[in-house]
This record gives sequence, C-alpha cells and structure tokens, in this order.
Amino acid sequence: MPQRPQTTAHHADQLSAHHANQLYGPQPDVARAAGYPDAPPRVGFFTDTSVCIGCKACEVACKEWNSVPEDGLELTGMSYDNTRGLGADTWRHVAFVEQQRPAGHGAAGQGGGHGGFDAFEAARALDDPARSPTAPPAPEGRTELRWLMSSDVCKHCTHAACLDVCPTGALFRTEFGTVVVQQDVCNGCGYCVPACPYGVIDQRREDGRVWKCTLCYDRLGAGTEPACAKACPTDSIQFGPLEELRERAAARVARLHTAGVTEARLYGEDPEDGVGGDGAFFLLLDEPEVYGLPPDPVVTTRDLTAMWRHAATAAASLALLGAAAFARRPR
Repeated sequence: MPQRPQTTAHHADQLSAHHANQLYGPQPDVARAAGYPDAPPRVGFFTDTSVCIGCKACEVACKEWNSVPEDGLELTGMSYDNTRGLGADTWRHVAFVEQQRPAGHGAAGQGGGHGGFDAFEAARALDDPARSPTAPPAPEGRTELRWLMSSDVCKHCTHAACLDVCPTGALFRTEFGTVVVQQDVCNGCGYCVPACPYGVIDQRREDGRVWKCTLCYDRLGAGTEPACAKACPTDSIQFGPLEELRERAAARVARLHTAGVTEARLYGEDPEDGVGGDGAFFLLLDEPEVYGLPPDPVVTTRDLTAMWRHAATAAASLALLGAAAFARRPR
C-alpha cells in the first residue's frame, strides 16, 4: 500500500497547492506545489482509442498487480462490456460502444450513434433478410456497425477536487504528480465521491473506504511503468512524461487527420480546461459523451473561495444589522 513520503500536514499542503494553482496559472508544477522540491517530471497516460482492440488486458493486469477484487463479471445486456464502469473494484474499464453509420462515411457519429439500432436483433436476422432491420448490403446506401473501444481510468487531474475536500489526508499528491489514496487513513466519509467531476472515485460496500487507480505508485517508485500500460498489446495505453505524451498525441491526431480520420480529437490534454488538464488523457473518435465522458469537466471546488467569501460577507452584514437594530432599541 502506498504511503505518503513526507510528514508535512496534509491540509497545509493542499492549501499551498491550491494557492500555487491560483498564482501560477492553469498548469502549475503540481508536485513542487505539493512539497516536493526535487520532483521528477510529471508522468501520466495517453490512451489512443483508435488502436484499442478491447482485449481487456489492462483490466486484468490492473486487478492482478493491485489485488483488486473481482466485481461481478456479468454481461450488461447492452454490449460485450462486463464491468460497466469505473468503481472501487474496477480501476481500469474498457468501454464498448456500438455505432451504426453509413458505409465509408468519414465522420464519426454521422450514423446517429446507436441510432436505435439493435445489434443483437441484426445478428439474429442474418440468416433471414426479410427480418433484417436494415436494407441488404449494397454498394451504396448500406450501413455498417463499428465498435468504439476505450480504456478509461482516473484522470489524475491538475486541479483535483478530491484532494480539496478530503478531511483526513487519505488523498495526496505524489512526487510524480499523480493522486493516490491511502486506505489506512481513509475514514469512509465519502466527500471525494461527489467531488470528482468524472465519477471515478468510489467506496467499497464492505467498509466504505474509497479506492481508485494509483497509476501504480509502487511501480513508479521502482522505475517501472504501470501494469496496464505494460500489458497493452497495441500501445493504446502509453505511459511517460506528460509533456512528451502531449506532443506525441498531437502528432498522432495530425497523422489521423491526414489519413482522412477527421473525427479524431484529444480529450483532457488541454491545460486551459476546467481541471487544468488531466494526467490521463485520450484520443477519441467521437464526442466525449459517446464514451461516457463529460464534455466540459470543471473542478467542483473551483468556486469554494468565492462561496466562503460571500458567506463571510453575508455573516458580517447580518452581524452589523443585528448590532444596529440592538443600538436603536429604546432604553
């Protein structure tokens, strides 16, 4: 279990990190701001969904290395996905998205997403063209079914709301710029669960403590890449210094656009977005909502300072009004 490598008070660390975020813009040196003066370059994940084959090797490797318990393995009835989403017992989740789209069409989503298309009914009707919900295959006007697959994970945000709201110091920023939970410090309050704009962090039913991806903190300390990236057979999950990954991702998108895949776009790499950029970002082939990702995530504690300021102003105003009313009372 990863342990925090310093004894500085958690609350003071997080206040200083938040202050640094405000002073130095949307992309601060998060590790240095959290109290690591000699921190290595920030690391993270770049997940290229265009080469994901849905093998789930990353899910298996994550569970095996981190001793994450089995979580049901029941088919949803909607696709071949058997883990549904990220949670306390699923730190990597491979999404399977079925789409019907015109054959040879260049833009993703032109077929209207699922478009009411029932892939299972289509499969049953293969031997009976009369029952087919679509026209028989033809050189023009025919439809195709495509899979969009993406391995989701904790985003290790630059502005991490889970850090802001944790009252015990169970959540902390590592020297690699990642965000990790110490389960032996977590008291199960659950404040971090609604604070996460991505719905990543989750509580286990057995004891109420929260769990999520640590980006294999123990492996990073030993100079080894995370288990999921190591196991990925297509290099869909790429690990390395965050700045290098962003450059690599931009070059990959440019190549895809040149090849005619104009729908390719990056998600979570922008330091100017609502969370200051993610430590784990993605190349997508459709809108984020198609993959179950929020289109415009914002750190949920962004307005806390203004809220406290307004509350203090309101309290002071009430106190002054009360004092004025008391002073006017006849004696």
